Amino acid sequence: MPARSEQFAVLVRQQPENTLFRFSLAQALVQEGRADEARPHYEFCVASRDDWMMPRILLGKLLLQAGRPAEAKPLLAAALQLAVDQHHEEPEHELRALLASLPG
Repeated sequence: MPARSEQFAVLVRQQPENTLFRFSLAQALVQEGRADEARPHYEFCVASRDDWMMPRILLGKLLLQAGRPAEAKPLLAAALQLAVDQHHEEPEHELRALLASLPG
């Protein structure tokens, strides 16, 4: 049985502009321990929509795990603003705690 990421990779190859396929591929890659491969797909999703909170959170967390907090911080701050604006209380609390733990 092919890896879950391969199923989404086929869909992305067929429809490279489909943000939902890219988002699903990124999630599958992360689950398979392939975060470096997931990053450009999350970046595509972030660039595609100004109001999409989840790819900002997940990309920010990937950057934190990669030891790149300076790059993660603006993404997480943008995600926090979206969480507040869109009334997503749980992500708001998580993001506030995460941002408070970052240096500077």
